Amino acid sequence: MQQLVKLYRLLNLLSVDVAAGAVCSALFFARILNVHILPYGLVALGLSVWIIYTADHLLDAYKIKAPAATERHRFHQKHFRLLALLLLIAVSINGIIILYIRHTVFVAGLYVGGTVGIYFLINRYLKFLKEFFIAIVYTIGVILPSVSVAALPAKEWPWMTIAQFCLTALINLILFSWFDHERDKQDNNISFVTILGEKTTRIFIWILFGLAIFITGIHISLADIIILLMNVVLLIIFVASRYFAISDRFRLVGDFVFVMPAIYLFF
Repeated sequence: MQQLVKLYRLLNLLSVDVAAGAVCSALFFARILNVHILPYGLVALGLSVWIIYTADHLLDAYKIKAPAATERHRFHQKHFRLLALLLLIAVSINGIIILYIRHTVFVAGLYVGGTVGIYFLINRYLKFLKEFFIAIVYTIGVILPSVSVAALPAKEWPWMTIAQFCLTALINLILFSWFDHERDKQDNNISFVTILGEKTTRIFIWILFGLAIFITGIHISLADIIILLMNVVLLIIFVASRYFAISDRFRLVGDFVFVMPAIYLFF
């Protein structure tokens, strides 16, 4: 059992579970929209998410001159060259794979890629909005393979479910920043929490949870209930913060939350 925990912790440090969560979430929306995503599209999505997260972690690790306060950044500092090499290989492989995905998905992906590129360029000025930006881009990324080929006009897309999912992603990111705020201060990393403070962020997180419950209440479906369950897990992490702060348990469970949409595939 301990070996499995160690393996999962390594996958978590490498952001592999985040990429897996993105693929599961993409299949979730494909099922809602009754769309079949080609294997090339799923691989491209998983690699793209891993590339973005790894590049972001490497940039943060590079900027921190002393040993980082967080285990994730220390890991990326220690294995910087190897991870940078893997990142280049992943970008090369992804560049080949995207040539085989559907044209509409490819074109839409270019816009998302351009947006991510702009973010990395202006990241130094908008770090306090980092969580909001990543939540939106992550949501767009997982719905992109489906909505770009769906036979439905935009006005008929499941907007409430999409909004609830984006809200869940935002809760996840701000919750993580809330746990990491002291270590972010040590590393001079700017986040929503370091700008507004721990107490204000706590209130904001409660508001986000309340909003998530409200959205589910006005638009009840099996898909929305599954997303609500994701929020319940995040709420448990938030309420039992002392327990989940130990050995970064919050991150292990919090990232796994985005694999939960796979439950919908069995219905």
